[in-house]
Formats: sequence, structure tokens, C-alpha cells
Amino acid sequence: MERKTLVILAAGIGSRFGGGIKQLEPIDDQGHLIIDYSIHDAIKAGFNKIVFIIRHDIEKDFKAVIGNRVSDTCKAFNVEIDYAFQEIDDIPGHVPVGRTKPWGTGHAVLSCKDVLDSPFAVINADDYYEVNGFKKAADFLGNGYALIGYIIKNTLSDNGGVTRGICSISEGKLIGINETKNIIKENNNAKADDKIIDLESIVSMNFWCYPLEFIDVLKSKFPLFLNNLKDPLKDEFLLPIIADEMLKEGTSYSVIPTDDRWFGVTYKEDKPQVVESIKKLIKDGVYKEDLYSDLKE
Repeated sequence: MERKTLVILAAGIGSRFGGGIKQLEPIDDQGHLIIDYSIHDAIKAGFNKIVFIIRHDIEKDFKAVIGNRVSDTCKAFNVEIDYAFQEIDDIPGHVPVGRTKPWGTGHAVLSCKDVLDSPFAVINADDYYEVNGFKKAADFLGNGYALIGYIIKNTLSDNGGVTRGICSISEGKLIGINETKNIIKENNNAKADDKIIDLESIVSMNFWCYPLEFIDVLKSKFPLFLNNLKDPLKDEFLLPIIADEMLKEGTSYSVIPTDDRWFGVTYKEDKPQVVESIKKLIKDGVYKEDLYSDLKE
């Protein structure tokens, strides 16, 4: 069977969430997490390996809340579960004095180097992506680099600003990506620093498709990043910035648009809305209360 791997970025603790591990927050009456819904949708789409990126200091809690349970569930569908660990000191050199911030999503994916053996997709643990994005990603894997692109109006929070990579696209190809911070809803517009953003803009939600050789790209670029730190305490090695560099170097990234609706728990105030959204999806028949049961049919 062709290997299709999904890498889930779950190492972060959300400071804007007010402390605590937001990825471990249940969002339905059965105690499922957003990660559960992503795994369900990924299996339904044809993924057969899941890699969780976590940290050693949350390993016990993560496995107790979701990892062990998901592992048992996935065995029934011949889906492999594996782990990679993102640690701040796992770098080719010394950690700058005073650095406590993780090195970013590119470093997280690099931490998977010993557990990947096939093309793979990457998502955030605390984002709900809807199922069509997973289907499109599974179909694309093995055909190079791609971004699953979301329409910005489907990705905003009612409770504060968000960061989105706003994409420039030509003939279905990514030609640039601009990480834009503090994008807010205001009336019927999206705004960032008083600049109006087209609500139909395609943005990155950190849902990427990569060939296996992307690991070699990360291996070559990460030391260069470390050697050119502008702020040793805060700079991050981020997937959108890496993509932008690769575009300038001539690498082609496809953009696969989806009109799926995103939601996530960026702020504590987002959780009730997420819970209600999941209830509606269950009521509408998109999911069953016994989440994984439809995969057995």
C-alpha cells in the first residue's frame, strides 16, 4: 500500500490561549479534540500514517489524553502512529543565552527526519480544516510541493487578531507568501494595521504537502538560519518563510484551493464557538457522535 503520511504540529503551548496546552482541550461531549477530527478526516481521505510532533515535557499528558487512545483506534484501520520530539536544544550549535521560544514550524518538521519515509502533509494540531482539504492533499502527495489554500473570510476569529500567510498566485502556482499579523474582522472586511484585505484572498493555514526530499532542504537551510539570527531570542524557522525562500530559488509550489471553513482555538473565547460548530456538524450528519464509527462502514 502506498504510504501517505500526515504530520501534526502539536508541540506548542498557546500563550494567547492563556497558558495550558490548547491542543488537549476537548471540544465535544465525548471528549474528542480537534486533533481527533483531523485524524478522522485524514484516515477517510486515505492517509495511513500519523506522526505527532510534541515535546518530551508534554509526552505523558499528550499520550494520556489522546495519543494512546488514537493509537488503539488507528490499529483497526491499519494506520501507523509515530512520534517526533521538537526540543529547543536539538540544533547544530548552542542555544542563545535566554532563548526559551521554540525554533518554529520548520524546525518541528525537521525533527521528523528519522520517522518519515514517504511524501507527507503537515497541519496544525489546533486547527479544524474540514475533510475536503485532506482529500485534496492525499490526492496530491507524490507530485511535489503544494499548499492547501483557504479563503481568508473562512479563517478569521471573532475574538482577536490572527496571523495568516497571504498568498500571491499565478496560474495555480504560488509566487509569494506574505506573513501578515493581527488580521481582524471589522464589519464586512478583514483588516491588518488599517489596511483592508480582500476577503476572497487565499491564505496559508499551515496545511502543506511535501516530497520526502524537503527534509534535506530543511537540513541545509536550518544552519544558515541559525547563523543569520537577527533576534536570537525570538527568530523562528517557519514553513511559510522557507516556502518563500524556495520560490525565489526556483522551486515550484502548487496552490490547491478549498472553500472549506477553518476554525480553531486561538483564544479561550474561541472554544464555545468551536464546540457549537462541532455540534452542528454532528447534527448535520458530517460526523457521528461515535466519531470513528463511520470509518468501519
